[in-house]
Amino acid sequence: MKTGQHGIDLIKKYESCKLTAYKCPAGVWTIGYGHTQGVKQGDKIDQNQADKFLGDDLKESENDINAACRKELTQWQFDALVSFVFNVGYGAFRSSTLLKYINMGKFTQAALEFAKWNRSNGKVLDGLTKRRESERLLFVK
Repeated sequence: MKTGQHGIDLIKKYESCKLTAYKCPAGVWTIGYGHTQGVKQGDKIDQNQADKFLGDDLKESENDINAACRKELTQWQFDALVSFVFNVGYGAFRSSTLLKYINMGKFTQAALEFAKWNRSNGKVLDGLTKRRESERLLFVK
């Protein structure tokens, strides 16, 4: 599957776009819509590069979800998971109870797992709490 517009819009809403490198709450250098690979202090990009990075990063998240999920997903569920994996990373998703519930076909229980992923460095972040709720709502749509 590929990310639909609802998934892209959700990611853009919570990632926003910054054309100059900055440190995210986890202390990682980031640019564009949450792109981290190869980013260093002082980097600058234009909007076209930000969109290209987003497209590349989405493909990576899509491939990860397509490989990990053994049950058929709706477009809504897939889009919610792309946002989630885009933010927390594939390693965290691969070992999550969220994925375990999906692969057991327990989608109601899986939806409840989003709320557990609202911390960065052990601290609850309001932005992550809101993002996880938005992902959950999209997942159950």
